[in-house]
Amino acid sequence: MEQTKWNRRALTGALAVCVALVLGTPASAQKWGDVKGQVVYKGKKIPQLVKAKVEKDTDHCLKKGPIYTNDLVVNEKNRGVQYCLVWLVDAKNNNKAIPVNPKVKKNLPKTVVIDQPRCAFEPRVTAMMEGQTLVFKNSASVAHNTDVKGGLLGPNLNPTLPAKVGKVEVKEVKARLIPFSISCGIHPWMKGWVGVFKSPYFAVTDKDGKFTIKDAPAGKYRLMVWQEKVGWVIANKDYTIKGKVIDIKPKGTDVGKIDLVERKD
Repeated sequence: MEQTKWNRRALTGALAVCVALVLGTPASAQKWGDVKGQVVYKGKKIPQLVKAKVEKDTDHCLKKGPIYTNDLVVNEKNRGVQYCLVWLVDAKNNNKAIPVNPKVKKNLPKTVVIDQPRCAFEPRVTAMMEGQTLVFKNSASVAHNTDVKGGLLGPNLNPTLPAKVGKVEVKEVKARLIPFSISCGIHPWMKGWVGVFKSPYFAVTDKDGKFTIKDAPAGKYRLMVWQEKVGWVIANKDYTIKGKVIDIKPKGTDVGKIDLVERKD
C-alpha cells in the first residue's frame, strides 16, 4: 500500500514538472520591477530650438508665443532629450510576446488621445499598445486635418477636423517596429509620431530626458530607444543590432544615462 502511494506521488510530481516545462513559468511565479533611465545628448554644443515657419492662421497659432519644430529637444540644464520613445521587447525576438503584469494591463486606458489645440500635436510623440483606440481631436478655434501615414500596416487617412468639434477614432492600430508619422496639410509645420507596441512596456522621455517603465517582467529583455531626428539611439554601426539587452531586477533597474549621438552618415 505504501509503495503504491509513493508511486502515485512520484507520478504526480513528474506530471507537474512536464506541465511546467510545456507551459513555462506560472504567472504567480513571475517577478516584476520598474525600469528607469535618462536619454542625454552627447555633443559639444547643445542644439537650439528652431522656430517653425508659421504662415497660416497666425493670430490663433501664435497668440501664446512662437511654435518650434521640436524635432530634437534638449534640456540645456542636464542635456536630457525629450520625446524619445523607449520600450521593451524579447531579448532575441522582437515579435515574441513578453509576460504582462495583470495590474498594468488592467490600468491601461481604452483610448489614446492626440489633440491639436494650438497648431501643434499634443502630445508630439505618442506611445500606445495594440488594442487601444487612437483618437484624433481638434479643440482649436481653427480647422485642422490629420494626415496619418501608417504604411502597409495602416492606418492611412487624412480627415478634416472642424474647429472645436472635430474628432475621429481609429481602431485596430497594429503594432510595428518603426513609429508612423502624422501631419497637418493646412499647417505644414505640424508634425507628430505614434509608436504602437505589442506590450504595455513603453514610455516617452520627459523634459529632462527621463523615463520609467512600470512593473516590467524580471529577467533579460531588450531596451529599444528611438528619436525622430536620430532614429535608433541604441544600435551598432550598421543598424543590424538595435537596442540593448538589460537584466530587469524584481526591485527595479536603473539603466543610467543613454547617450544620443547625432550621426552624420
